[in-house]
Amino acid sequence: MKRVSLLSALVLGLALSGPLLAKSRTVTDPDTPRELPTANAVSIDWTDPAQFTDLRYSGNRWEAAQGNWVVDLATYLQKQAGKRLAPGQQMHITITDIRRAGSYEPGRGFNMDRIRIVKDIYPPRVTLNFELKDANGQVLAQGERKLVDSAFMMGGGQLLDTDPLRFEKRMLDDWLYREFRRDDV
Repeated sequence: MKRVSLLSALVLGLALSGPLLAKSRTVTDPDTPRELPTANAVSIDWTDPAQFTDLRYSGNRWEAAQGNWVVDLATYLQKQAGKRLAPGQQMHITITDIRRAGSYEPGRGFNMDRIRIVKDIYPPRVTLNFELKDANGQVLAQGERKLVDSAFMMGGGQLLDTDPLRFEKRMLDDWLYREFRRDDV
């Protein structure tokens, strides 16, 4: 009797998890949009994540592609950039490359290549293009920025922060603060 109920539970569990396993979310999924809906006057899009440094030069391309981290970073950047705009201003940002902090190191042993190793020799990097316009459509600022935070391991509060994108988000916050400084934010 126990064997039958255990087998039934196993079959039911596999049946329910089947669609979840079949539709694993990756940043390279062709069905995933490459832009966010425009919110708070900030529009963000990105180039093909399969060409991002984080995937092309990863020690484990499959693991690096897992999740929806490009959308998560873009959503965060959109929200934070919106706080920096003056009324009437609009900004468009195109993310052209991402290299997250840490790396997958092959040859570390059984399944250890599935763990992102965070060391100071693997700093976060983001390359983006932006254009800031005033209420009349005049371009106030534009250009390409290659962001690197070589001192990302020096920041405080790292032990308490469990966000896997904390280093990249802090780097984006620093750029927004330097580039679009407002005293009331």
